[in-house]
Amino acid sequence: MTKKPRIAKLGPLATRADRHTLYQIAVQDPEPEIRFVQRVFKRTRGRAAASFKEDFCATAHLATAWVKGHRSRTAIGVDFSHEVLAWGREHVLAPEPQHVRDRVTLVLANVLDVVAPKVDVVGAFNFSYLIFKQRAQLIAYFKSAYESLNRDGLFYCDLFGGTDAIVPIVEPRRCRTGFTYVWEHESYNPITNEILCHIHFKFRDGSEWKKAFTYDWRLWTIPEVRECLLEAGFKDTQVWWDPVDETDYRLTEKEGNQLGWLVYIVGVK
Repeated sequence: MTKKPRIAKLGPLATRADRHTLYQIAVQDPEPEIRFVQRVFKRTRGRAAASFKEDFCATAHLATAWVKGHRSRTAIGVDFSHEVLAWGREHVLAPEPQHVRDRVTLVLANVLDVVAPKVDVVGAFNFSYLIFKQRAQLIAYFKSAYESLNRDGLFYCDLFGGTDAIVPIVEPRRCRTGFTYVWEHESYNPITNEILCHIHFKFRDGSEWKKAFTYDWRLWTIPEVRECLLEAGFKDTQVWWDPVDETDYRLTEKEGNQLGWLVYIVGVK
């Protein structure tokens, strides 16, 4: 009797997943973000932006998408993690044609130290700048962003808040490829505004990757961020609010509080 060949039993999906791939699917959507950046830039400066620096770029997914959008565009991605930059080079940049790879520069460095070459747009997205917990640190970062910009450049960052932002909460969301993304606020300290957050991933076989990403942040307020941008040298700031019942962010100076809100804050050089 012929024995059937053994088939290797694969481990749980959580042990075979790649956290950067999961993050890109669950969190990042570069094309709408780039359209927003260009819409605001054209409205403010009357032209399209060509050069972009993505601070805290991680895998440089956004920087690469920026360059892919038009042959005249260039991008710089800055991050201090060798691991994520290496992943980005292999999985994000390497599959692209040469003319795309040639226009993306990845820099292993502290974002405070990279101010050249100057660009039209500097972006600090996915709340990355919230790692700066002291006012002096935040202003120092905004000053470096200011120095990175061309004379008519703009700085963009995003921010979240609302009633649910300062309480323990777990928010699951099913993703298109079959896994579940889970955003958790573990704790919030009202004395320091420090917040501890995690991203978990759950899979269809019941396995789970807990704390795939952890964020130890200070949850700055909109007025604080705007004041620090002005102190860093920016001549003006804009707040673009995400309206739940509309299609795109709107420029505003007055809104009611919500359970959760999301904004872009723009520094105008």
